[in-house]
Amino acid sequence: MSSEKTSNHSSAPAPASNFIRAIIEKDLAQNKYVHKKWAGSPGDAAQHAAGESDPAKIRTRFPPEPNGYLHIGHAKSICLNFGLARDYNGICHMRFDDTNPEKEEQEYVDSITEMVQWLGFGWEAFGQSHLYYASNYFDWMYQAAEALISKGLAYVDQQTADEMRANRGTLTEAGKDSPYRNRSVEDNLALFREMRDGKHADGSMVLRAKIDMASPNINMRDPAIYRIKRAHHHNTGDQWCIYPMYTFAHPIEDALEQITHSICTLEFEDQRPFYDWLLERLAEAGFFAHPLPKQYEFARLNLTYVVLSKRKLIQLVEEKHVSGWDDPRLPTLAGARRRGYTPEGFRLFADRIGVSKADSWIEYTILEDCMRETLNEAAERRIAVLDPIKLVIDNYPEGQSEDCFAPNHPLKPELGKRTIQLSKTLWIEREDFMEVPSKGYFRLFPDNMVRLRYGYVVKCTGFEKDAAGNVTTVHCEYLPDTKSGTPGSDSVKVKGNIHWVSAAHAYQAEIRMYDRLFKEAHPGSADRDFLDDLNPNSVTTVTAQLELALQDAKPAESFQFERHGYFVADRKDSVVGKPVFNRTVTLRDAWQK
Repeated sequence: MSSEKTSNHSSAPAPASNFIRAIIEKDLAQNKYVHKKWAGSPGDAAQHAAGESDPAKIRTRFPPEPNGYLHIGHAKSICLNFGLARDYNGICHMRFDDTNPEKEEQEYVDSITEMVQWLGFGWEAFGQSHLYYASNYFDWMYQAAEALISKGLAYVDQQTADEMRANRGTLTEAGKDSPYRNRSVEDNLALFREMRDGKHADGSMVLRAKIDMASPNINMRDPAIYRIKRAHHHNTGDQWCIYPMYTFAHPIEDALEQITHSICTLEFEDQRPFYDWLLERLAEAGFFAHPLPKQYEFARLNLTYVVLSKRKLIQLVEEKHVSGWDDPRLPTLAGARRRGYTPEGFRLFADRIGVSKADSWIEYTILEDCMRETLNEAAERRIAVLDPIKLVIDNYPEGQSEDCFAPNHPLKPELGKRTIQLSKTLWIEREDFMEVPSKGYFRLFPDNMVRLRYGYVVKCTGFEKDAAGNVTTVHCEYLPDTKSGTPGSDSVKVKGNIHWVSAAHAYQAEIRMYDRLFKEAHPGSADRDFLDDLNPNSVTTVTAQLELALQDAKPAESFQFERHGYFVADRKDSVVGKPVFNRTVTLRDAWQK
């Protein structure tokens, strides 16, 4: 009754398109980076010029802000950036974009590094580690800001936030110059240094780039690049009371690290003109050298039946709709790992969906199919009865048991077979017996014969019910010469084949039957509250009867429970000799309409 072919795909399709690969291959063919140097660590133009030829053909980076847990959308970016570096003999930097002291914590730093490594990627390359913190670049960022001021390309603005907003203009109306825009270089330098030295209140002034208040791209209308914020930073402590804005810090970080291809999601497309403007101005000032990093944007992951909004995920956790950030129903990578999703499945998923410029929705079943494919290959098989009723073989000797043999993995004969015990009383699935069979039902019903998988052919002879009319015990007789693996196994032909465990040798365990957290493909669409779309049946707990070998399952060890799907021993709640199992995914898509 088990299914070895668990994917809807007759064969694995070729990886989907990836336009960024074409860009990289063109750059390499034109020897764009052949003269690039690397100082051995991040640095400015002078430091890199004194270094050796860069051993990396390209450099990418994965730059999360450590203010939350990574989710499935991040997995796409991780696989993309690290995968491109791997495929083109390059390096992907692991960089924490920790320039905002208000929301960042070491807990998130630790979780992020753990998840990237769990996905199968690392940042050790060419004999050194490439783990970096943007906050270690604060001195360079400050120097870059002063360089802009010195060239008349930045100024200190003392307008209130409301005044700046009002003067910014609209998509159809140009903005208005700040009354402080034409201060002298000397005055701006003095004020900026006072900001640095803590002589002004939080929010009382900002440093703005001086570009064009009439630009059709609102992001180019003198964007703020530094703010005053007295907040303790997880890495630099209380050293700074001014902090760079992300749009200013990000390109500088890339340039210091000699990043060649800075890959972002589409919401940063409007920021690319400022990215290029800033790096060109700093190159003119001698800060950086050509070729400068280039930013490329791709469509972020939009996945049905989940929410990836940080705000919504926080709400789910804080309002206790889930048990925590590693709840197996959450789309966090911590939750996915605990559910039994695999790094191989995520990497296959990233290859399958490809990289595009166009926003689109990816069906959740594609992710589930990828998990099925990798687990089908990797997971050993075991037997579990999830809704047990007793089957008594009336003509089997009392107190006797015998060995039956089941393959550990039918696709990998080298893994051998395991022994399972058969005895007089077995546990079978409740759905494997019907008092009055429906059309096409080939399992147990009075006078019908089925094969006990890996065992004998049996014939149903009767059943018992409780006072409420529920079947509690099924009776049968076995045909002694029909045991699987013996010459007589084919002497009796039957259409049904059911699985079982011996009642005397079974292990009783808690099984958590996880399903999708939301019942709607697009939670919260059509102005609904996304919480109204929660699936009330996203998890149910059953007490199952398992073959005894499963009692030794180690935390995070995965199996295919024949016929039911893929299950993993919970890494958090399992203890030695008493694993708790989570359903990872069913054998087939149960959500197809």
